[in-house]
Amino acid sequence: MGEAAGIYTNKNTIPYEPASPFRPSGLRIGTPAITTRGFKESEMKVIAQGISNIINNLQDKNTIEKTKTEILELCKQYPLYEGL
Repeated sequence: MGEAAGIYTNKNTIPYEPASPFRPSGLRIGTPAITTRGFKESEMKVIAQGISNIINNLQDKNTIEKTKTEILELCKQYPLYEGL
Protein backbone atom coordinates (compact mmCIF):
# COMPACT_ATOMS: atom_id res chain seq x y z
CA MET A 1 0.00 0.00 0.00
CA GLY A 2 2.96 2.32 0.55
CA GLU A 3 3.64 2.66 -3.18
CA ALA A 4 0.11 4.05 -3.59
CA ALA A 5 1.24 6.89 -1.32
CA GLY A 6 4.61 7.42 -3.00
CA ILE A 7 6.59 5.55 -0.34
CA TYR A 8 8.74 2.67 -1.59
CA THR A 9 10.62 0.00 0.33
CA ASN A 10 12.19 -3.31 -0.58
CA LYS A 11 12.46 -6.80 0.81
CA ASN A 12 15.84 -7.68 2.24
CA THR A 13 16.86 -10.25 4.73
CA ILE A 14 19.08 -9.45 7.66
CA PRO A 15 21.59 -11.70 9.42
CA TYR A 16 19.81 -14.55 11.23
CA GLU A 17 16.53 -13.76 9.44
CA PRO A 18 14.04 -16.41 10.56
CA ALA A 19 11.72 -15.96 7.57
CA SER A 20 12.05 -16.49 3.84
CA PRO A 21 13.65 -13.75 1.70
CA PHE A 22 10.28 -13.50 -0.05
CA ARG A 23 8.37 -12.93 3.21
CA PRO A 24 10.84 -11.26 5.57
CA SER A 25 9.91 -10.62 9.18
CA GLY A 26 10.56 -6.90 8.97
CA LEU A 27 10.71 -3.88 6.73
CA ARG A 28 13.92 -2.28 5.54
CA ILE A 29 13.95 1.41 4.86
CA GLY A 30 17.12 2.56 3.16
CA THR A 31 18.44 6.04 3.64
CA PRO A 32 20.58 6.55 0.49
CA ALA A 33 17.64 7.87 -1.53
CA ILE A 34 16.69 10.13 1.37
CA THR A 35 20.16 11.54 1.93
CA THR A 36 20.78 11.92 -1.82
CA ARG A 37 17.90 14.39 -1.88
CA GLY A 38 19.37 16.25 1.09
CA PHE A 39 16.69 15.25 3.58
CA LYS A 40 17.58 15.73 7.22
CA GLU A 41 15.88 14.80 10.49
CA SER A 42 12.83 17.04 10.01
CA GLU A 43 12.10 15.60 6.56
CA MET A 44 12.52 12.06 7.88
CA LYS A 45 9.86 12.83 10.49
CA VAL A 46 7.43 13.64 7.66
CA ILE A 47 8.29 10.34 5.94
CA ALA A 48 7.99 8.39 9.21
CA GLN A 49 4.60 9.97 9.92
CA GLY A 50 3.47 9.05 6.40
CA ILE A 51 4.53 5.44 6.89
CA SER A 52 2.73 5.33 10.23
CA ASN A 53 -0.41 6.81 8.69
CA ILE A 54 -0.43 4.16 5.96
CA ILE A 55 0.21 1.27 8.36
CA ASN A 56 -2.59 2.44 10.65
CA ASN A 57 -5.05 3.13 7.82
CA LEU A 58 -4.36 0.50 5.16
CA GLN A 59 -7.85 0.65 3.67
CA ASP A 60 -8.46 4.40 3.97
CA LYS A 61 -8.08 5.89 0.49
CA ASN A 62 -8.30 9.46 1.83
CA THR A 63 -5.35 8.88 4.18
CA ILE A 64 -3.36 7.26 1.40
CA GLU A 65 -4.05 10.14 -1.00
CA LYS A 66 -3.25 12.77 1.66
CA THR A 67 0.02 11.02 2.50
CA LYS A 68 0.91 10.80 -1.19
CA THR A 69 0.35 14.54 -1.60
CA GLU A 70 2.52 15.31 1.45
CA ILE A 71 5.34 13.06 0.24
CA LEU A 72 5.24 14.48 -3.30
CA GLU A 73 5.34 18.04 -1.94
CA LEU A 74 8.34 17.13 0.20
CA CYS A 75 10.13 15.59 -2.79
CA LYS A 76 9.46 18.68 -4.93
CA GLN A 77 11.36 20.73 -2.35
CA TYR A 78 14.38 18.44 -2.75
CA PRO A 79 14.64 17.36 -6.40
CA LEU A 80 17.09 14.59 -7.25
CA TYR A 81 18.48 16.50 -10.21
CA GLU A 82 18.07 20.26 -10.24
CA GLY A 83 16.48 21.44 -13.45
CA LEU A 84 15.10 18.09 -14.62
